[in-house]
Amino acid sequence: MEFPRLLLVRQNFPDRRIPDIPGEVKRQLGSSALGARLQRGSRLAIGVGSRGIRDLDTIVASVVRYWKDQGVEPFLFPAMGSHGGATATGQADVLAHYGITQATMGCPVVSQLEVVSLGKTADGIEAFMDRTAFEADAVLLVNRVKWHTDFSGAIESGLFKMMAIGLGKLAGAQRYHAYGHRLGLEYVIRTVGRQTLSSGKILGGVALLEDAYHQIAGIDAVPAAEMERREEQNLALVKSWMAKIPMDLDFLIIDEMGKNISGMGMDTKIINRTHRGEYNPFSDAPRIERIFARELSDNTYGNALGVGSADVVTDRLVRAIDTHATWINALTASNPSGAHTPIHFPTDRECLDHILPTTGRVDLSEVTTGWIRNTLELSRLGLSENLKPQIERNPLLTIEGEGPVEFDGAGNLVSPFAAVAV
Repeated sequence: MEFPRLLLVRQNFPDRRIPDIPGEVKRQLGSSALGARLQRGSRLAIGVGSRGIRDLDTIVASVVRYWKDQGVEPFLFPAMGSHGGATATGQADVLAHYGITQATMGCPVVSQLEVVSLGKTADGIEAFMDRTAFEADAVLLVNRVKWHTDFSGAIESGLFKMMAIGLGKLAGAQRYHAYGHRLGLEYVIRTVGRQTLSSGKILGGVALLEDAYHQIAGIDAVPAAEMERREEQNLALVKSWMAKIPMDLDFLIIDEMGKNISGMGMDTKIINRTHRGEYNPFSDAPRIERIFARELSDNTYGNALGVGSADVVTDRLVRAIDTHATWINALTASNPSGAHTPIHFPTDRECLDHILPTTGRVDLSEVTTGWIRNTLELSRLGLSENLKPQIERNPLLTIEGEGPVEFDGAGNLVSPFAAVAV
């Protein structure tokens, strides 16, 4: 099969990055009055999640340093529900791979799975909290605020979701997703979050806001009493900054997927799939007819939740799947279809040969193709040359080069994108 030439295209988004992250962390925490509740010598539990957030180690170290300078005794704990294979060691390993260890942070990292009950919501949903966090004098959360891969709402993923689901470990995450299946996940996040706040243990959170390049563009130290309102404001802001694939495509190649990239491996609101794999449900995202996922990211540690959203994958991606980690995450999230294994073939060329005829184009030279490294990295993408008129009409797009689609000696694509740590 002949493949069209590829245009290498840059999307020119506004650059909103914060140049001095440690200084901004200190400024935000210092102006927030969060410290007024804590006396010198207080023990502060700082919850950190499992997402691949740029400069996360720098941010967390800066938060720890601020509190130590105030005479507070901080420690870190994983607030990530069932991630990391739902084991204490696995969750500590996730943090360690992001550079978050006792040695690098200058404070203990305490990973364990015991929880305590915080009572029930009006709907009978029992809220839980990590026991070591509950036994501290206060709890502070550090998390990115962004759109969620499973639903749309005024509150999606962020401090409130971490408070509602991440703090509850496996026991809480399983229960909340089960209720979310019936009541809606946003409703569960809000009501369980409020129940958690009523415990009086939550000091507040450090909300991280990313621009279209996934650089840290905002840091907001939020007191507990303002968390729900500020979460809505921060989510609306980051949605307005969101990067997207710039046009409809018959076919999308994705070099890698994984939990470090998105909760569903590939951001559903980028690829226009629901978490259960329904095609093109989001009217504000481009239509994408077929998806080819080539690799599983090393930093997902075998968790391939979301692989079911692809139409075809390689045998090597399938071999990299840790079925235990993937199935635990899928079952906890009440989303078994997210762990379904797609059609797969030994080489990229075979994947392309078999899937391209299913795009609905009789003349395969008319197939419109896009190529990205992953759904976090959308500033550079490959587009087939038959899209050139659309590219030239879009003021945000610049063609940087072009060339043939290349394969190596094993029949696998040679990616035009350099590896990016996420």
